[in-house]
Amino acid sequence: MESGAAAAAKSSSTGSSRLFALAQQLRLYKPEESTGKLISPAAKKAAVLICLFQGDDGDLRVILTKRSSGLSTHSGEVSLPGGKVEEDDKDDAVTATREAEEEIGLHPSLVDVVAFLEPFLSQHLLRVTPVVGILWDRKAFNPTPNPAEVEAVFDAPLEMFLKDENRRSEEIDWIGKRHLLHFFDYNTGDKDYVIWGLTAIILIRVAAVVYQRPPAFLQGKPNFKYPRM
Repeated sequence: MESGAAAAAKSSSTGSSRLFALAQQLRLYKPEESTGKLISPAAKKAAVLICLFQGDDGDLRVILTKRSSGLSTHSGEVSLPGGKVEEDDKDDAVTATREAEEEIGLHPSLVDVVAFLEPFLSQHLLRVTPVVGILWDRKAFNPTPNPAEVEAVFDAPLEMFLKDENRRSEEIDWIGKRHLLHFFDYNTGDKDYVIWGLTAIILIRVAAVVYQRPPAFLQGKPNFKYPRM
C-alpha cells in the first residue's frame, strides 16, 4: 500500500478531501473474523478489485465490467475486475491490479490500494479476496477492454448497494446452507445491467464498510470460516 503522504499528495492534486478521508478510514479496516463453516485451506485463491472514484456529482462510484459472451464461465455477467492468483503474485493487491490492467487497461500506478476485505467463497469454490483501491484521477483512466474477456466497462454509485431500490432477491440452497441471492437492476445511458451473485454480495459489504452502516434489507449471506493463510 502507498504511504499516507503519497495519498495526501494525490488528494491535494485532485482536490478530493472526501476521498482522502475515505482512504484514511479504509487503511484502518481489519477484516472480520468468521465463526461459520470452515473452508478447506486447499481452496484456490482469487482477488477482485473494487476501484472507487468520485463522480462528477461528488458521489462515490465503483468500476464494473460486463464479461464477454464468449467466456466459458459467467459469460455476459457483470463482474469486478479480477482473477485467480498466479504463482508470481506477491499478494492479493498484485493479483487484482494485474487482472484489472489485463481486462480493462487500468494501470496499477493509477490505483491506490487502501484495504483488503475478508474473503468470500465463489460458486466455483474459489477463495476470493476483495481489494479496495482508490482512483484519484478518473480522467487519467481511459478504459480499453480486452474483447476476449470484457464486453463493456461502466461504473455505478456504490451507495446503491445499501438501498432497497431496484433490488430483488431469491432464496437458494448452496453447500447445505440457505441464503439470499441479490439482484440489482442498473441503467446507465441506453444500457441495462443486472448486478448479482458474488459481485453483489461483495459490493454490499464494501458499501457497508465505506458508509459505516448496514444495508436497508436482509442480507441472508452464508457464513464461512477460512483458515489463516
